[in-house]
Amino acid sequence: MFETLSEKLQNALKHLRGKNVLTEEDVAQALKEIRQALLEADVNFQVAKSFAAKVKERAAGKEILEGLNPAQQVVKIVDEELTAFLGGSDSDTQLTFAAKSPTVIMLVGLQGSGKTTHAGKLANYVRKLGRHPYLVACDIYRPAAIKQLEVVGQQVQTPVFTLGDKVDPAEIARRGVAEATKLGQDVVIIDTAGRLQIDDKLMLELQQVKRAVNPTEILLVLDAMTGQEAVNVATGFNEALNVSGFILTKLDGDTRGGAALSLKTVVNRPIKFIGTGEKFDALEAFHPDRMASRILGMGDVLSLIEKVEQQIDAKQAAEMEKKLRTSSFDFEDFLEQMRQMKKLGPLQNLLGLIPGVGSQLKDVKIEDGRMARIEAVILSMTRQERQEPAILNGQRRRRIAAGSGTTVQEVNQLITQFDQMRQMMRSMMGGSQPSIRRPMNVSGGLPALAGKHAGSNKQNKKNKKQRKGFPFR
Repeated sequence: MFETLSEKLQNALKHLRGKNVLTEEDVAQALKEIRQALLEADVNFQVAKSFAAKVKERAAGKEILEGLNPAQQVVKIVDEELTAFLGGSDSDTQLTFAAKSPTVIMLVGLQGSGKTTHAGKLANYVRKLGRHPYLVACDIYRPAAIKQLEVVGQQVQTPVFTLGDKVDPAEIARRGVAEATKLGQDVVIIDTAGRLQIDDKLMLELQQVKRAVNPTEILLVLDAMTGQEAVNVATGFNEALNVSGFILTKLDGDTRGGAALSLKTVVNRPIKFIGTGEKFDALEAFHPDRMASRILGMGDVLSLIEKVEQQIDAKQAAEMEKKLRTSSFDFEDFLEQMRQMKKLGPLQNLLGLIPGVGSQLKDVKIEDGRMARIEAVILSMTRQERQEPAILNGQRRRRIAAGSGTTVQEVNQLITQFDQMRQMMRSMMGGSQPSIRRPMNVSGGLPALAGKHAGSNKQNKKNKKQRKGFPFR
């Protein structure tokens, strides 16, 4: 997300951080690099020019250049101005709920922007807030659009209202809201039709739907990958419908960031949500200050905490801590922890939320698919073996390797590192943890339980080659 822009902005500011005293020339050079970074990220020219001018105005004062830590103060100014350009206050980017139920959210956008999928994501999002969403199918033109929404509704456990493709969309919307009110569903999400490009017929139909239901929110779904074209589309829809905000999709694949940085300034409407993946839980509320921190390499710990709180059960976490303090943490617990981590999303994305880590690992390819090999090894164990790792002798390990499609050496490595992790966690929490490792085979260096193939130095060299590519190294 924003890799290109983030790297260039960080490089521009890095030159300042290394200096105890700043001159006007230092600031001017940094601003030149920042402006160039914004333009290369496909940010609107006027936006890039305005951004640089505001930073220059604030950074040129004597109290900055001659104060303590002037470089840090300039970085702080860039962070604040970036936050303002992304939307400013969080209150502007939050979803608005009607004082009187139901809240009606109308999704609009061009064909292929992802409206139907994001109708499901939004339903899933509000359902987690304790609301009762209701989907209304108003796209009567695109083949199978209604069926797609019905499938999406099943996947996110949300009822779908439809009258088929022979009824006027405005009438479908009106009757859908009435039915939601009758059923007690408090959030109505209307999936409207799109076109390949903006045209008068499309806008007229959307205006009729708007008049029929008087929506609380009109959210325009935009593809972040289209850059400045997304800004042009936003301008056209806003002029016709006065949209209340945007859902920016495919942001996880957008290395530039031009659309996100330009929308608020050009269209004067906030980004309210960002799509960061294909799954129905890959929708995040947009926070300008947190996004600015991500772009400048300062992480986003609050979003990371929220992800964990949403996916990790507090009671389960307490039980797991208790097991780690004792000797009862086993491979079944380890497997459960792995599955909980997978719910949080790709590991590369999670690391990007930790201050300083994302930039350090930007060139490191972390393959989440490798975790499946570890899971396969654990699932190839019997329940008793998972609960009592100490019984994993050579014969059992060979059977597990064959059942999981791995090697004995990979199984040995997983067991050894699992034991090391247990010892470390136990040590951090106080006390000691019984080891599951057996006495070492003097001739080979691997645990004696690895079996008869663990003996020679020649075999050990072969083992190292076989271990290449295994997740634990």
